Amino acid sequence: MRTRAVVRTGLAAALAAALALVSAGCVPVVDEPDAAPSDAGNAIQQLDELTVATAGSMKGYSRTRFPHWRGTGKNCDVRDSVLQRDGGSIKLSGCNVVGGHWESRYDGLVLTDPADVDIDHVVPLANAWRSGADEWDDSKRGDFANDLTRPQLVAVSARSNRAKGDQDPSQWKPANRSYWCQYAADWVTVKHYWRLTVTAAEKAALTDMLEGCK
Repeated sequence: MRTRAVVRTGLAAALAAALALVSAGCVPVVDEPDAAPSDAGNAIQQLDELTVATAGSMKGYSRTRFPHWRGTGKNCDVRDSVLQRDGGSIKLSGCNVVGGHWESRYDGLVLTDPADVDIDHVVPLANAWRSGADEWDDSKRGDFANDLTRPQLVAVSARSNRAKGDQDPSQWKPANRSYWCQYAADWVTVKHYWRLTVTAAEKAALTDMLEGCK
């Protein structure tokens, strides 16, 4: 199955990137080791286990309530870790990423300047707030915002990240349709692990995206 092949390839790439980070003096932030992206079948099962609820209030929300980016080594942080993991021909100064190339998964743009790369939260911070994270403390919200174990952080073009904003898959999908299966599976994996809710429209959109991956 193509989706399973993508998962195996992603795991191999993640392991290689982690080894490279250690050799460069960066320490990857890791959590539980059970975080491989779901295939479509598992994602559909996990989606069915999520609580469906109306979106909560934005009252009290601020990005500062999700402290990021955490340090991962001497003078480097989670952003550097994702840039190195997702890029190619990486150039480092210490463990800071200063060069390389990145293909934005959302729109296929190829970027050669790390300053042009955004690190997107697959499940946006504001969306998480509306779906249960408002009840967490800031420490747990920081764990969510810096989660390198689940497929929550991805290097993409600034343009696509700005277009997405805090929208869920019923409101926004990547322009790159070939990435929809992985995007939907990743979204569900993150929400399932963190026990966040989904709206009815969000669940319907994810179901539609995942059913096309069987």
